[in-house]
Amino acid sequence: MTIDVNDRSSDPAGHAEMTKPPPSSRGSEYAALSREVRQSGLLKRRPGYYSVKVGANLLLLGAGWTAFALIGQSWWQLLTAAFLAVMFTQTGFIGHDAGHHQIAASKRVNNLLGRVHADLLIGLSYGWWIAKHNRHHSHPNHVDRDPDIADGAIAFTQDHARVRSGAYAWLARHQAWLFFPMLLLEGLALHVAGVRALLERTGTATSRTTKLADAGLLTAHLGGYLAALFLVLSPVQAVCFLLVHQGLFGLYMGCSFAPNHKGMPIFAKDDKIDFLRRQVLTSRNIRGQRFTDFALGGLNYQIEHHLFPSMPRPSLRHAQKLVRTYCARHGIAYHETGLFNSYAQVLRHLHAVGGPLRPELEY
Repeated sequence: MTIDVNDRSSDPAGHAEMTKPPPSSRGSEYAALSREVRQSGLLKRRPGYYSVKVGANLLLLGAGWTAFALIGQSWWQLLTAAFLAVMFTQTGFIGHDAGHHQIAASKRVNNLLGRVHADLLIGLSYGWWIAKHNRHHSHPNHVDRDPDIADGAIAFTQDHARVRSGAYAWLARHQAWLFFPMLLLEGLALHVAGVRALLERTGTATSRTTKLADAGLLTAHLGGYLAALFLVLSPVQAVCFLLVHQGLFGLYMGCSFAPNHKGMPIFAKDDKIDFLRRQVLTSRNIRGQRFTDFALGGLNYQIEHHLFPSMPRPSLRHAQKLVRTYCARHGIAYHETGLFNSYAQVLRHLHAVGGPLRPELEY
């Protein structure tokens, strides 16, 4: 299915397949927008905000583990697991901000904050995630360039779906129905992917040193996490706690990232498109108030975040009006919708991708 990337009304179902991009000869438009944003002061660091944000998050995370220790061997701990799943995701959002150098002016400080929050506090490899996420930001929804739409458990393009067979094809046919249940495994998948990347014996001396730092912090997290569970809880309770905690963590994390690009235009490997349109046309904003900003970690301003990754989280909402006005002035589609509608668009897209594997239906 091909859509006009400048006319979302041509795609009422919200599907997005590979499409030809507009001409790429307008790179100076981003430079003009960037000047407007910089002059507005929206790229300035917000140390006060992040001091309060990081401090409050650490207090709540510590409170969760304190409650875990005080409650002891009890099935009420499953409520603690749910609370800690929320706090792990919120901690991941801070690691995300640090990875984009939004928090401090110093790269070293940002990386330290990122490693503490990702590796030590929630057990995700910071170095692996940074490398993967940077590739995504460079080429969002670009086939063979964006790792977030690579062929995996979920097929994001019909070309990926067509070559599947057996159980893999069955999964693609039903992936819209299975999408949210599969997110329960997202936390585990992120843990495993990070560990696998650390075990690869590749890279420069600097990257190997970085891997060692990540490995040490990940080992400390894993050892402390499992020791806490099996020392405080009975073996059955510990396993149930782990499943609930990691499952809800993956679900929350996946639900926060899924609306950002899934179901938006996908560009073929050799398509050329200027930076401004590449970031805006492939991204989707989520409408909402302060609670949405908190719940989604600022990722609801995905367009502004992709245009200015180092912009501090609290500045994104202020940049939105400027960016939206600029896009309207230059005829660039700016897509924004409600949270539940965004999930509906994602599911319709995933259902359409599996269409070639359902010959009895027409698409």
